[in-house]
Formats: sequence, structure tokens, C-alpha cells
Amino acid sequence: MTPALAHLRFPLEKSRGRRYPELAHPYRNPFQRDRDRVVHARAFRRLENKTQVFTAGVSDHFRNRLTHTIEVSQIARTVAGVLGVDEDLTEALALAHDIGHPPFGHAGEDQLDRMMRRFGERFDHNLQALRIVESFESRYARFPGLNLTFEVREGMAKHSRDFERGEIPELEEYLPGLRPPIEAQLIDACDEIAYDTADLDDGYHAGLVTIEAACSASGKFRELHEAAEMQFPGAPERVRMHEVVRGLIDWLVSGLLEGTVSAAQGLGDVDSVRAHPERVVRFTPATAEGSAQLKRFLRAQVYESEHLVLERQRSVEQIERLFELLLAQPELMPAAYREDSAGESLHRQVCDYIAGMTDGFFARTCDQLGI
Repeated sequence: MTPALAHLRFPLEKSRGRRYPELAHPYRNPFQRDRDRVVHARAFRRLENKTQVFTAGVSDHFRNRLTHTIEVSQIARTVAGVLGVDEDLTEALALAHDIGHPPFGHAGEDQLDRMMRRFGERFDHNLQALRIVESFESRYARFPGLNLTFEVREGMAKHSRDFERGEIPELEEYLPGLRPPIEAQLIDACDEIAYDTADLDDGYHAGLVTIEAACSASGKFRELHEAAEMQFPGAPERVRMHEVVRGLIDWLVSGLLEGTVSAAQGLGDVDSVRAHPERVVRFTPATAEGSAQLKRFLRAQVYESEHLVLERQRSVEQIERLFELLLAQPELMPAAYREDSAGESLHRQVCDYIAGMTDGFFARTCDQLGI
């Protein structure tokens, strides 16, 4: 396939650079260095022990937040290569997109947000990711944080949505009112493809998803499963399931490519992408509806299943208890952490401390404190 949108590729030479200037590397461009800095960050490694959908201990084979991130990166880099846009910028953004997640996935994020609202503040994993790369990671003698390029930081700020001038004061430097480059726009859609298909696969192996129910809920699933039955009549059901999941990924990626190329018609350069009234990365109508069908099915069969609802309830209750305990007794937090974060309010110190925990460390901390 001829790269259809190469003219919309973000030109590396137009990068706004880093907050703290650095000398060029002899053989890695700035976006490649950003990718590597994310991979070497402690926050990235912690994703290995953070929940995607199923908590650790249910099975060693289910996705965690790190393996999900790798799958998003794989899909995003493929899509970027086909379209002809910058693969290195895309990959750096894909690898960084979830590093702000607290323990227990979106349930943990929602609970920390509820706790912070009491103090007139919020918790959002995208904003937390920015704080991590701008200050929390301490790996360099010359500057705080990872000193990532502006384009990677902007893409992180606009991962889930765009915002207008004055809407989010702490993000005012990241070009409010403008769309991010296509490379950044790709991440949200590739994230959807990765979790729709992975959660279907994990849900099946957890016994929450049946082939029959999935065929009833999704026309594309039924079509792919019928093809797999005809082509591999003697294959075990679990193997046919893998064939269907692979087929769904291909179909969704193809729909994303087609929809994006169509939406970008008439745009001449990155500036026109930025000035466009809406994002140009999108699925075709058919694949958008197919993705919506999968989401409705997964919500009913997996996300709202009794086991996962009880797990989420138990986790958020523990987060609340730990938050309250640390507010009342901040000396229970490590002295070095309290010293490093001394400029923050106590409730923000507590929130950041919990948000940085892995699921395992959170559980050990609660056990040690008897909560």
C-alpha cells in the first residue's frame, strides 16, 4: 500500500524541542530518544504489575497494563508505517500513553479522582503521565523528569481528547484549540483496537465470553468464526478463537486506515491537520459500528461480570481506606518521598504516592498497615 498520508507526517525539523536544550545524539533522532527514555523509566516498568482488566493471580496469561501497552505500540507503529507518518513519534506516544495509570486500572483512577474532588482537585491518568515525565522520574543530572520533546508531551496531554484555551489551565502551553499531529491522534484509536480484541480474548479464556454469545453480539465476529470453522474444521475451539481475534484486529486496522485516509482528503500539511475542526484519525462507519458492538458486548459479559465488579469494589474500598489513613498519619509514607514532595499539599502527596503503586505493592502496603 502506497503511504497515502506521507505529506501529513510531522516534520522532525519542526519540533519545538525540549524544555531543557540538549546536544543532538550521533545516531538517534529526538523521537527515538524519547521512546527509549520512556522504556527505561521506572513508571514504565511498573506497568507490568498494574491491572488491565483481570487482576494478577487470576491467570499468568491475561494482559496486564504493560503487555497491553506493547500491543498498542505494535498496532500503532504498523498503522503509522502504512500511512507514511512518523513511526518513532507514534511509538514513543504509544509506549507512554498509560504510564499515569494508578493500581487497579480505571477503577483506581475513578476512586482517586473522587478522593481529590473533596479538595477541589482532580486525578486524571493523562495529566499524571505528564507529571511523571516532567518531574517525578529522576534519571538525569542536568534536568528534572525525562525532558521529552514538546510533541510527545503534547500528544500525552491530548491522548483522550482535545481542549480549548482556558479549559485546563495546567495544559495551556500545549496548543489548546488545535488538534495534535496525526501521530498523536492514532494512539487513541489503536488503543481501542488493542483492548477490544484483547479483552475479548482474555474474556473467553476466563470463561466469561462464549463463542455463541459473541456471534450473536457481533456480525463481524460471526462472519470470521464461520470462515474459521470452514477453513479449520478440526481445530480446537480455542484455536479458532485466536483466528477470529486476529481477523478482528486486521479488520479494525484496515477500517482505521481507510477511514483516516478518507477523512484527511484535502489536507496539505501538519498545520492543516492542527487547524482542522475535528480529528482526522477515525474508523470507517462500518468498523466504528463493529467496534461499538464489541464494546457493548464486553461491557455486559466481562466488565460488568460479577467477579470483576466485586474485585473493583474491593479495590476501591481499600484505596479509600489507605488514602484516609495516610492523610491522618503521613509519617507512614517513606521519609524520602515526603521530603521530595514537600512542595505539594498533603492530599496531593497521598494521591501521588498511591497512584505510583503497583497492584502488588498496594496489596503489601495494605497488609502491613492492617487495612
